[in-house]
Amino acid sequence: MRSVEWSNWSGTESSRLARVATPRGESEVVEEVERAAARGLRVKAIGAGHSFTGVAVTDGVQLRLGALTGVTSIDSTRGEATVRAGTPLHVLNEELAAFGYALPNLGDIDRQSLAGATASGTHGTGLRVPGLSAGIRALRLVLADGSVVTCSPTQEPDLFQAARLGLGALGIVTEITIGVVPAFLLHAVEKPEPLLDLLDHVNVTAEANDHFEFYWYPHTDRTQTKRNNRVPEGTLKRPLPTWREKLDDDLLSNRFFELTNRVATRLPRSTRGINAVASRALAERQYTDSSHKVFVTAREVRFMESEWAFPRTALTEVLLELREWVNTHDERISFPVECRVAAADDVWLSTAYERQSCYIAIHKYHRQERGAYFDAFEAIAVNHGGRPHWGKMHTQGADYLRSVHPRFDDFVAVRDRVDPRRLFGNPYLERVLGD
Repeated sequence: MRSVEWSNWSGTESSRLARVATPRGESEVVEEVERAAARGLRVKAIGAGHSFTGVAVTDGVQLRLGALTGVTSIDSTRGEATVRAGTPLHVLNEELAAFGYALPNLGDIDRQSLAGATASGTHGTGLRVPGLSAGIRALRLVLADGSVVTCSPTQEPDLFQAARLGLGALGIVTEITIGVVPAFLLHAVEKPEPLLDLLDHVNVTAEANDHFEFYWYPHTDRTQTKRNNRVPEGTLKRPLPTWREKLDDDLLSNRFFELTNRVATRLPRSTRGINAVASRALAERQYTDSSHKVFVTAREVRFMESEWAFPRTALTEVLLELREWVNTHDERISFPVECRVAAADDVWLSTAYERQSCYIAIHKYHRQERGAYFDAFEAIAVNHGGRPHWGKMHTQGADYLRSVHPRFDDFVAVRDRVDPRRLFGNPYLERVLGD
């Protein structure tokens, strides 16, 4: 296939590809890398295309890893599973559950591939369990010279430290060994709360719950909160009734939300009223279900997103500055602002590297203009020394990113060693990692 048009899930990035390949195994990945190098074409692997940045964009060869799927082994003694890199998270969750296991933490979307999610720094929420990349125990990569390397804390340790969150800049990941835990249930409590009341005790709430997040509706003083906690062994499942799940998660959170965003796009001045209604549409609910069914939320409405990480104690200050900007400008914001907390980790390019973090994410409907909202939020974020999510929209370059990531130069040194000619490069990586 030649000159193929491609765009990501949200429509924020697009490109014309010289070639598309769907390798069926690691040996075919090697063949494609060697062929591309011989032809002077750059190579990028693609999962679900769910990143909002150009991290996976190429004008050369796009490797679609959809055929490299499935769990290949589970080591119950070590508590780890070895998984092919192209496995979508929703497939991985079901396969692990069939064997009585689960990932200890997840984000709220499960459409990404495991390799794509870890390469861009996907995380969940909660101060006790770090994000997906921190759970990686070993990886197999195809490097720019066509060699296949297995790396771990004891084998090629620097490459391992970099490749756990590698931005696709080091090679093509074909297999990941990741930590798993026995399958568990979560008890979910979801309810609306006034914003300022919530912020008065947000740090205590984050510490008191295994997983905590909330959504603030701009132009209102309302939030929707989510507290997810593990339950004692032997607790029975009490999932949402089918009718309630269809009402809240299908009709209100997707179909109705799509409609209201279309209205807000055509009639921006209706946004305040829409948000006032939306912030009251979801009533309190509680249920107990398998962890991955509680963590994950169906997201059918397309959007663009920017997310930044800050020291955990900065959440209130940053969010109130964003609220002040929204209240003093004429731009109408129809999407809630998502706020989460996360455990510290030791992954070199992680946004939570060596600090407990809070995350604030802003969104806009994919049919809307970016406006000044994203730039204003980024200015606030930079002023607080924030770290942008690698897979979500931002404009920062290598100089700023070096200043907020202590192991930035260590990562670049590994990249210089394994891909000196930038076979796996692209314009996004040139901007964020430097030439």
